Amino acid sequence: MSTRIVGIGGSVDPGSQSGYALEAVLARARDGGAEVSSFTGRGLDFPPYHSGAQPPPTARDYVEAVRAADAVVISSPGYHGTVSGLVKNALDYLEELRTDDRPYLHGRAVGLIAVARGWQAAVTTLTTLRQVTHALRGWPTPLGMAVNSAVTRFDATGATEDGAVRTAVGLLTRQLLDFRPPG
Repeated sequence: MSTRIVGIGGSVDPGSQSGYALEAVLARARDGGAEVSSFTGRGLDFPPYHSGAQPPPTARDYVEAVRAADAVVISSPGYHGTVSGLVKNALDYLEELRTDDRPYLHGRAVGLIAVARGWQAAVTTLTTLRQVTHALRGWPTPLGMAVNSAVTRFDATGATEDGAVRTAVGLLTRQLLDFRPPG
């Protein structure tokens, strides 16, 4: 059985570098035999989450995909040194998994990508993503990617000329595919 990976992130902006970085990892995972789905940009533009509300159909599809996933990749632009509201709201919807046998992101590898125009915002955004992943009981991969979009650019297919980032994409993908939850 192949590994099921769900990608979450990007922004609603055309040419989103965080969306392209996510695609780079998902394409590598597909090449590695994973079954991949993604929720990005406008596909994550859900109403603000609040418990007790009836999630719209697109949000229910997203929650069901994460529920069935073996691994997750979260990619956020760094807005003012933290995750975007779009990504944060999508992560808030995972509260719908709170009563599952496998609540939130429990038992899932979680690859993290933060993309910002500058190292400081990229690194602080990555740190926030790691904290949120821990709070959601996920297992962050040892490698998290902080990408400075002033230095590294992706195209719409997830390709980049930056050899170090291509190597990081491969390593992050391998960590997602090789993860086995503890006993």
